[in-house]
Amino acid sequence: MMLPETLAAHPQRSRGRAHPEHHNGSRSPHDVFQRDAFSRDAFSRDRDRIIHSVAFRRLRHKTQVFIAPDGDHFRVRLTHSLEVAQIGRTIARALGLNEDLTEALCLAHDLGHPPFGHGGEDALTAALADANGFDHNAHTIRIVTRLETPYADFDGLNLSWDMLEGLAKHNGPVTTPNWAMAEANSEFDLELASWPGLEAQVAAIADDIAYDNHDIDDGLRAGILELDELVALPIAARHWREIGERHPDIAPDRRQRALVRDQIGTMVGDVLDETRRRVTEAGVETIAEVRSAGRPLVGFSAALAEEERALKAFLTNRLYNSPELVPVRKEAQRVVANLAAAYRAEPKSLPEAWRTDADEGGGETAQLRRIGDFIAGMTDRFAIARHEELVGPVNLPDRF
Repeated sequence: MMLPETLAAHPQRSRGRAHPEHHNGSRSPHDVFQRDAFSRDAFSRDRDRIIHSVAFRRLRHKTQVFIAPDGDHFRVRLTHSLEVAQIGRTIARALGLNEDLTEALCLAHDLGHPPFGHGGEDALTAALADANGFDHNAHTIRIVTRLETPYADFDGLNLSWDMLEGLAKHNGPVTTPNWAMAEANSEFDLELASWPGLEAQVAAIADDIAYDNHDIDDGLRAGILELDELVALPIAARHWREIGERHPDIAPDRRQRALVRDQIGTMVGDVLDETRRRVTEAGVETIAEVRSAGRPLVGFSAALAEEERALKAFLTNRLYNSPELVPVRKEAQRVVANLAAAYRAEPKSLPEAWRTDADEGGGETAQLRRIGDFIAGMTDRFAIARHEELVGPVNLPDRF
C-alpha cells in the first residue's frame, strides 16, 4: 500500500534554491521546478549534482569500517552510499514517495565524513575544539553550500531546500546546531527544530539497514566476527535457521551471504509495514504535518527495533571495538591530530587556496576552520601521504 500522494515531496511544491538559476534560457531564473531539456526536475538535478561532485568521488578512498583497506571486497564510504541509495529507493518506491529526492539524500549523506571514519572525526573534533569543533553532518551541509564550487555565480551546489533540509536533519531535528550548521541555516532557513520529510526519514533508516548488514559481511570476511556468536542473536538466529531449512546442503559461505540478504529484506519489509501503521495512526495528510508530528514516522516496529539494537551492540563490541581494529583506529587518530597540529603551527604548509587572508577577518578561528575543511576533505591515503611528508611515518597494518 502506498502512502497518500500529498505526503511525497514534489518539485512543484519545493521551496526552491537559495540562488536563482537559468536553465537553457527558457524560463524565469526563479523557476527551478519544471523539467529541463534533459527531462530532469529539481530533485533529479540534485542527485546529478551530488554524483558529479568532487566530494562524492573522494568517498571511494574514505573509511567505512576498515581503514585504507587492501581487500577489494571491503566497503568504503562510496560503496556504502550506493548501497544505502538502493535500499532507500526501494522503500521510497513501495511507499509512493519521491525516489529521486530519496536517492539524492542517500548518496550525499556521508559527504562530510573526514578520513578514517568516526575515529578520524573524533580526532578532528578535538583538534578544532577552540574553533567550536567539527561535526560530519554539519560538514556535509558546509560542503554542498560552500566548499564545492562548480558554478561561476555562487558557492556550493545550490541544492533544493528539500534536499538541504533532509541532509541537515539526517539524524532528526537539530536542536543545538554547531557553527557550520548555524552558518548555513542563517543563509537559508532549514527549520532545524522540526522533523524532516519522509524521504529524509527513509534515507536515515536505509543507512542503518545498510551498515548493520554490510558490516556483518565485512566483519566475517575479515575474520574478526565469529559466526557462532553472530547467529546466537535473535534476528540472525531466525534467518540462519530458515536458510538451513530451505537449503539443507548450502555451502557455509553462501549461507552467510544469504543471511545478510534475508536480514535486509526483513528489515525493509518491517519498515514498510511500520511506516504505514505510524502514518495512519498519526493521521497526517501533508508534509507540514509530518514535520510537526513530533516523532519519526519511518522506522522499525518495536519488536524489530529491539533486535536491531542487540545487533548494533554486538557489532560495537565485537567489530568496531575489537582488539584488531582499536589500535588501527588509534593510529589513524594520531595521523589526524598530527596533521591538524602541523598545519596550525605552519599554515603556509597548506595549499594556498586553503589559507585565510588577513582581509577576510575571523583571525585564528577562521584559519583553524579552514584547516578543518582541508583535513576533512582528505581521503585516507591522502592523509597518510601528507603525514609522511610533514610529520613522519604512519604505522597502519597492511591488512586493514
